[in-house]
Parts: sequence; C-alpha cells; structure tokens
Amino acid sequence: MGAKVKISTVGAVKVLKSSGVHDDLLARAERIAAKAGPGMKASAFYGRGRARASVITDTPEAMREEATNRTLTKALSAGQ
Repeated sequence: MGAKVKISTVGAVKVLKSSGVHDDLLARAERIAAKAGPGMKASAFYGRGRARASVITDTPEAMREEATNRTLTKALSAGQ
C-alpha cells in the first residue's frame, strides 16, 4: 500500500506566494514575451492565493499581430 500524504494548506499557500515562485513565473512570462516579439509585455504579481504572471499585447501592432497570427499562443512553449 502507498503512504498517505496530507498537504498543509497553509504551507502550500506559502510556497505558491513565495518570491521564488514569483520570480520563476516572471522569467517564464518574459521568455514568452521575447519569443512572441516586439510589443508584448510580461508581468508577475501576487493574487489572493498565489503568485501569477501574464503576457499582454502592449502596442496596437502587437494587438494586430496577436489577432491575425496568434503569436502569444504560438510562443507558449518558451515558458516551459
């Protein structure tokens, strides 16, 4: 039989809100933005229960590029 594992909710939240997780998510978002091309903006922030990251289109040209070619979707593999 396998061992039972009990996860501490408080401990899990501490990990998910840690600066290490935040920094890792920001680095992944920056790689995605770089691969997607000019006009993409990466950011990371702390949400209610965890650190989060996003990449957005920051210029009209980038918005057009995303709308016509789905460049952000294609660049997701850079975040692995």
